[in-house]
Amino acid sequence: MQPAQVGDASFLSSSFVVSVFEVGRLTDLRALRRALRAGRRELDDAQRGRCSRQAARHMAAHPCFLAARHVACYLACDGELNLHPLMERAWAMGKTVYLPVLGSIHRNHLQFLPYRRGDALVPNRFGIPEPVVDSRGFLSARRLDLVLMPLVGFDGHGNRLGMGGGFYDRSFAFLRGRRQWRKPRLIGVGFDLQQCSSLPRQPWDVPLDGVVTESGVRRFSVS
Repeated sequence: MQPAQVGDASFLSSSFVVSVFEVGRLTDLRALRRALRAGRRELDDAQRGRCSRQAARHMAAHPCFLAARHVACYLACDGELNLHPLMERAWAMGKTVYLPVLGSIHRNHLQFLPYRRGDALVPNRFGIPEPVVDSRGFLSARRLDLVLMPLVGFDGHGNRLGMGGGFYDRSFAFLRGRRQWRKPRLIGVGFDLQQCSSLPRQPWDVPLDGVVTESGVRRFSVS
């Protein structure tokens, strides 16, 4: 995958082609987020569905997915790539799927609750649906095998641009101190058009192990 350039994605509207060109000159992360979010929202349902199915096929065949038993996903909103096709594959393969839930004790962290098709969902304080907390209890982030993370942007060095809340970075901060054994694996999920040439990395950022898009899975060397 290469960073988005003018004319790279023929299915994009002309208005987004202009915004992609502007993204390369933006230094304000808030402006960059706005531009990238606007770009993915311009995809229509057919385009988004096609990309989601392609990404699911790539990820479902990857060794880190095949070996995982406990897989954290997310429910798409704001034009994000839809992980339902991959969740269906995970359930068919006997894996347990989890969704993030805003922490009730540590409000700035995520907890992970098992999710099955048809489970009840309630909106959190940001309006994002999440599973109803019940007697099943949460799984510790340290016990997950694979985490598929939403993103606004990414670059070729494992840097992820999120929504700015820092929930994933705080929840997986324990990975920053590991040099050998790394679990869970953190895989960003997005569209090709969300790739940037370079993103800044802050000391508190937890780098991605890889990214999956409609083009395939790209792994990074995390140091």
